[in-house]
Amino acid sequence: MKKQQIDHILSKMLDSHKNVSDLNFTPGKSIQVESSGELTPVKMAPDFNMLTPFQTEIFALNLLNNNRKLTETLIREGSCDLSYQLGNKARFRVNIFSRSGKYSIVLRRLETKIPTIEELELPKAFHNMAEVRNGIIFVTGATGSGKTTSLAAMLDKINQTKSVHVITLEDPIEYQHSQKTSTFNQRELGIDFDSFANGLRAALRQAPKVILVGEMRDRETVEIGLSAAETGHLVLTTLHTVDAGQTINRILGMFSTEEEKQIRIRLADSIRWVVSQRLLPKIGGGRVAAFEIMGSNLRVKDSVLNGESEGKTFNDIIVAGKAQNMVSFDEYIISLYEEGKISEDTASSYASRQDIVGRGLDSIKSSRGQTTTGIDSLEIDHGYQGE
Repeated sequence: MKKQQIDHILSKMLDSHKNVSDLNFTPGKSIQVESSGELTPVKMAPDFNMLTPFQTEIFALNLLNNNRKLTETLIREGSCDLSYQLGNKARFRVNIFSRSGKYSIVLRRLETKIPTIEELELPKAFHNMAEVRNGIIFVTGATGSGKTTSLAAMLDKINQTKSVHVITLEDPIEYQHSQKTSTFNQRELGIDFDSFANGLRAALRQAPKVILVGEMRDRETVEIGLSAAETGHLVLTTLHTVDAGQTINRILGMFSTEEEKQIRIRLADSIRWVVSQRLLPKIGGGRVAAFEIMGSNLRVKDSVLNGESEGKTFNDIIVAGKAQNMVSFDEYIISLYEEGKISEDTASSYASRQDIVGRGLDSIKSSRGQTTTGIDSLEIDHGYQGE
């Protein structure tokens, strides 16, 4: 299979539907694209009605393009990441992985234009984050929830407003930042450095003011990241956690019980913001982001140092922190419903606490003159006779 053939197939897949975010090659299934959050088969000529293990393996080998390091990683670890450029049409983050000895491939389409905070309609707090000079900012969420896009918008704001050196450590490079006011050096795992820990250690000798770490994958990376934050750098990074509380616990869980107290002290001093995000189905198609945002204050530091307690949970602190641009998932979901972006069913199913969201939705419906209950009328049961 030649590169022209691969490019032809990928191009046809991209053009097959609107809002294509992922291309999926799985043995036993037809070629599929994910459009607005749903997998849909793609008709080709000749038609790949059902991909064979041989076809997906040949496709994978061509994407690897004789890269010995990536091939060794795939064989040793069972999966590998790389980037792929489809001419001037698109760039992809590619993951090749084995299952039952057969290879599957998922290509995530990367946006070429870096969106701004305003274009993404991100919360006000993102402007505050771009002004932070040191410490660590976590952007968390499930795979595909838009963490990288939010970080790219934040970095673009820094790029426009500050004359600083920015080092990014990515796997792979997704958004390519142009040289504006800031100086950008973007490095890719497997090509420019061999592990996030080593890349981060080297970055401290490259005189940056801002360091983006694609993901805090292990204890060593977290430790070096905290050291960088403590020595005057701004560290931006991601974790696969669903909210602020789980983010703190995930980091603490990387260390032994004996080290916990020291790590709590370092975290309390270093954390500036924790942003968690999810993508929700939008009315009319597409998806919209919902956020939980926690900024650092005395109550947050106390809860990081001593753990959460009754009335001092991170969620309680976030709800009380509106003046500091903090917002809980439930509050954000209620606002999305009020703006007509999501349905009532979506709001209820994605809520962290359904009772809070339920009361919020009822309040909005009541203000609109809509009914807030399914009960049409109440009548006395005349057929009932007491004993």
